[in-house]
Amino acid sequence: MSPPIKTHRSPRSEEKKRLIDGNLPAFHSALTDWFQQKGRDLPWRHTHDPYAILVSEVMLQQTQVATVIDYYQRWMVRFPDASTLAAAPENDVLHAWQGLGYYSRARNLHKAAQALVRDHGGTFPSDPEAIRALPGVGRYTAAAVATFAFDAPIPPVDGNIARVLARLLDFYEPVDSSAGLEHLWETATRWQPERGAGFYNEAMMELGALVCTPRSPVCETCPVEAFCAATDPELLPIKKPRRKTVLLDEHCAWALQDGRVLLEQQTGTRWRGLWRLPVLAKAGKGTPLVTLDYPFTHHRITLRVFPFVMDSGESRQWFSLADLADVPMPAPHRRALKQLLRQAALQG
Repeated sequence: MSPPIKTHRSPRSEEKKRLIDGNLPAFHSALTDWFQQKGRDLPWRHTHDPYAILVSEVMLQQTQVATVIDYYQRWMVRFPDASTLAAAPENDVLHAWQGLGYYSRARNLHKAAQALVRDHGGTFPSDPEAIRALPGVGRYTAAAVATFAFDAPIPPVDGNIARVLARLLDFYEPVDSSAGLEHLWETATRWQPERGAGFYNEAMMELGALVCTPRSPVCETCPVEAFCAATDPELLPIKKPRRKTVLLDEHCAWALQDGRVLLEQQTGTRWRGLWRLPVLAKAGKGTPLVTLDYPFTHHRITLRVFPFVMDSGESRQWFSLADLADVPMPAPHRRALKQLLRQAALQG
């Protein structure tokens, strides 16, 4: 028989929760003093511009900080404010985003900028509910913009904060369940400081990123270790079982003619608006010219490209080699295209 599952109602958890609740100033001070000394110097931490913060938060969804930094800096040069982004063609927006993946984020960011111009005169609202009403902005993103731009005492409970809270509380319910996540939001809301909430929430995130990490947390250097109820921190947080990875094959065509490459524009929800190598209904004959694997949500896709003679059509178009750098493409197809062009150059 499996051992009983511990919950947030365990005696140790309740004791530590009362310790924090009764000493919030000390908890806040220990955490923010550490952050003042150890926090990373990230570009979006130098601004309270809500548009810039929205851009950073959307980019950081599903993407690591180290990858986002360069994209964020280039984006802010190209689209420095909501009005500039709102007026840009979608093709330019997708091109600036290529390589970050999950392109619906770029489309939603574009739509949010247009809504800011259309409904708010280009001025970002400070009300969290008005922020959440923007296209593609959910509970977490609205809270992040509200607290980091306007110092609102609203917790942006992301993966880092959820992990920190679960360990502080010795919380053994799935943090990705409705009940588990709501309990963490309620706790995080109760612990918000009256002033300096944005700095405090940033410190909570940084603690999860640098100290209270998913694996091998560095508990001996944790500034709030005295408040922590976790007895086995590496077992936390608990999450629901992951979906099994689905293996899929993708067959595409390579058509190079008179210094031009044939590409196909995606029309479905995945990669909509981007250009890719034309899809084949089945694998071509012989050995593929290029084979590569890439992940997509809970799928693992094997892309194979075969030589094929194809004509342009409703969704297909020939592009000159000189124009390819300006064509928005999903990263796997861009990598395949580069390999194919190198092969073609070697063959003369």
